Amino acid sequence: MKTYVCIKRVPDTEARLRVAADGKSIDTAGLKYIISPYDEYALETALRQKEASGAGEVVVVSVGDASAGEQLRSALAMGADAAVLLKGEPGLDGLATAKALAAELKGAGAELVLCGMKAADDDQQQVGPMLAELLDVPCITAVAEIALEGGAVVCQREIEGGTEVIEATLPAVVTITKGKYEPRYPSLKGIMAAKKKPLEEKPAQLPPGRVEVQAMMPPPERPAGRIVGKGPDAVPELVRLLKEQAKVL
Repeated sequence: MKTYVCIKRVPDTEARLRVAADGKSIDTAGLKYIISPYDEYALETALRQKEASGAGEVVVVSVGDASAGEQLRSALAMGADAAVLLKGEPGLDGLATAKALAAELKGAGAELVLCGMKAADDDQQQVGPMLAELLDVPCITAVAEIALEGGAVVCQREIEGGTEVIEATLPAVVTITKGKYEPRYPSLKGIMAAKKKPLEEKPAQLPPGRVEVQAMMPPPERPAGRIVGKGPDAVPELVRLLKEQAKVL
């Protein structure tokens, strides 16, 4: 089976972000970038499916500039077989990204396409479902565990009070959330092997984005807390403040 995994280069989720001088972007000076964590879950899913079957190919694909090659090499070091970099400047328009990915995946022989449930930077949860629509294949979102059975993929989704099981015929697009597939660390052998694996670069068929950032600003600082009293005697005053000031009661 040939599985494609769509990944995105995002700022390290533990980094302290600062607004750039233009007021519309983040300051990238000294900023570390990583594979979006949900995309790592998707990659780990693909690798485990390949290992379980003993055959197949896992290809990672990303839309981005030349610097995204670093994250693709990291994916190769984790165990992917090949990588494709669609060179372009991704924006906040998820449909534009989905169209660039669809142009690459149509006719590529992908039986299963895996995406992270969402990107860690924009949190949109759009690209996977849009990609499925453009490819005209089934889509199952927010999946915690999958199994391949014949010509179908059986997915488990965690819902309130239980587990939902959904089956779709292949080819299909599945978006992965945190669950069974905790991402592995690249081994030294994997890192060395990644240098010899193919990483193809080609222009992205990226249409103009329709979403523009007007302004970016840090959240307001939280006001200082105050102590209204001690023990049971403080309860009436606390209730009054919650009703009259916080207006949560």
